[in-house]
Amino acid sequence: MEVEHQDMVGNDTTRIALKTELLQRVEALGLQQALFPSDGEPIDEIVRRLESINPIPQPLHSDHLPSLLGNWQLVYASRGTVVTRQLASIPDFGGGIKIKRVWQRLVAGGTGKISASNGAFLDLPLLGEWQLQADGVWTWGADEKMAKVSFDSFSMQATKAFGMESWSFPELKIPVLEFLRNEAEWTTSYLDEEIRVGRGATGNLFVFRRE
Repeated sequence: MEVEHQDMVGNDTTRIALKTELLQRVEALGLQQALFPSDGEPIDEIVRRLESINPIPQPLHSDHLPSLLGNWQLVYASRGTVVTRQLASIPDFGGGIKIKRVWQRLVAGGTGKISASNGAFLDLPLLGEWQLQADGVWTWGADEKMAKVSFDSFSMQATKAFGMESWSFPELKIPVLEFLRNEAEWTTSYLDEEIRVGRGATGNLFVFRRE
């Protein structure tokens, strides 16, 4: 029993040190670089070490859902995101479009379901600030670490058109027909009160910080 207690204390101390280093390295990158494909091996290694001492190995269990649900800000993506990978392919991107914020909101959606909203604020040259959002659902079965994710609608809205604070356009929402919806696997590989790590089927890792 004493050995288990010592292990828990040691893991907690290690987690605090690793999380501090992780957040410092991510902050040093800056949001633009942290969300675009790059050589993030030092950060990826820190995340792997955190995953090895994950305090909540079954984040989708009903007892742990309160720790998973809520508002999260994406602070790092090892291979970029669907949006940023496309933006990175645009010539002279660095002097144009800017990512201002990327977030994810998770809300309980009934037994074995979570409603998920993924959003981003983009600053577009001449066009001003725009919000992109994808809404969908997580479902899972016996595996309380991996969920199936599908999106049923996408939306976009000019929130500060042409850079003017008082100019905004109505939201344009585009539903995804049921037969066109694809499911993707999503594993929550680390979770605590402040940090969450998700991995896609290809191993791409995403680090979220609670808002």
